[in-house]
Amino acid sequence: MALTETVPAAAPPAHEGILRRQSLRESAARTYARSLPIVPVRARGLTIEGADGRRYLDCLSGAGTLALGHNHPVVLEAIRTVLDSGAPLHVLDLATPVKDAFTTELFATLPGKLAETARIQFCGPAGTDAVEAAFKLVRTATGRDGLMAFSGAYHGMTAEALAASGGAQHTSVVRLPYPYDYRCPFQTGGERGAELSARWTQSLLDDPKSGVPRPAGMILEPVQGEGGVIPAPDGWLRRMREITAARQIPLIVDEVQTGVGRTGAFWAVDHSGIVPDVIVLSKAIGGSLPLAVIVYREELDAWQPGAHAGTFRGNQLAMAAGAATLAYVRTNGLDRRAGELGRRMLDRLTALAAAHDCIGDVRGRGLMLGVELVDRSADADAMGARPADPQLAAAVQHACLERGLIVELGGRHSAVVRLLPPLTITDEQAEAILDRLADAIAAAVRTTPGPTGSSPTTMRGTSP
Repeated sequence: MALTETVPAAAPPAHEGILRRQSLRESAARTYARSLPIVPVRARGLTIEGADGRRYLDCLSGAGTLALGHNHPVVLEAIRTVLDSGAPLHVLDLATPVKDAFTTELFATLPGKLAETARIQFCGPAGTDAVEAAFKLVRTATGRDGLMAFSGAYHGMTAEALAASGGAQHTSVVRLPYPYDYRCPFQTGGERGAELSARWTQSLLDDPKSGVPRPAGMILEPVQGEGGVIPAPDGWLRRMREITAARQIPLIVDEVQTGVGRTGAFWAVDHSGIVPDVIVLSKAIGGSLPLAVIVYREELDAWQPGAHAGTFRGNQLAMAAGAATLAYVRTNGLDRRAGELGRRMLDRLTALAAAHDCIGDVRGRGLMLGVELVDRSADADAMGARPADPQLAAAVQHACLERGLIVELGGRHSAVVRLLPPLTITDEQAEAILDRLADAIAAAVRTTPGPTGSSPTTMRGTSP
């Protein structure tokens, strides 16, 4: 009688075990891990290598944190220099040569009228900590309490930052209409829509019966990122600056994601020429490590010692990496490069939209780009906009990942495919990104039914 040898089943790949343990151990609040089930083990520039051996083009860039991409040599050298020097890594808010070098480099990039007399507050390590600090600052300086913010905004995950964000519920923050050409709240779009937004704001402030007392401050994003990559018109930003300045309302500009060259200027406010009273900074200013600050006019510096603090506001490695990043972007003109390359990428995305009914709008500024996916089977509104299609957007994101491209979703209904590549990408890499995205959209269109149960979305000029 022959004996049958039992062959043991092959063990699952190590990365599958890591992903399984993550799902068992980490909270239900995890986000990126759900739509991007990869285990990064190495990274350089635009490229991430997963534990499964696959390579991906990373157009998430740490949600905009990696201005120079992964592990840029100047960032690594800056970190090594601090480590090799024996300098302390944790110093609270004490003065150090590393902090002095960072602050000097940062001030060299600020709008001139602000840099001349600016003050800086190092906050906790996240952008939302800096937003909280900005709110506390203007309340202390003005003696007022209320805030003005905009629909679609995203300012962070702490309580006050969430209250000023677009998805807030049960909040006393006054919500204002943000210019959004494709889905204009006034059904006009363009300069007319932006002007109506400004008039609405002015009316609320000047009407004694509006129920809106003069606030402690107004906060806005020059480009709404999580809100769907919506650039504010330069003229509208100038109107907001005029309205707030005339009424002595501090203007807070959230440049957490738009800063350090991302939009084609070093700071997004540079496009319009406005000078805010407070700029909120994080993400790229730390050169890939946690760092957050607010920079503001000295007239607002009414805090008492200890009025705002944070144990990890003295991150020396982040300051060294941040100073190296700021200097590299400035000296190599990466902000201008982002503007030029971003315009070419936007042109190609516009051509892609002309070929697909499922693309309602493409927009962006510099290397901060968005593609809004819509239900082509639904009726358009008076502005020609169709309902968002989050199901298709999720399918596109998945198809991108299958093709080795990492993208993020955003927008009101998570139906905007967002591209945030490093500022260091080459022309060839930009083309590869767009090639993979175009292929992913075509694949998702073939396999995804419309939200209303209609047949799959098709390319313009073809039969379903």
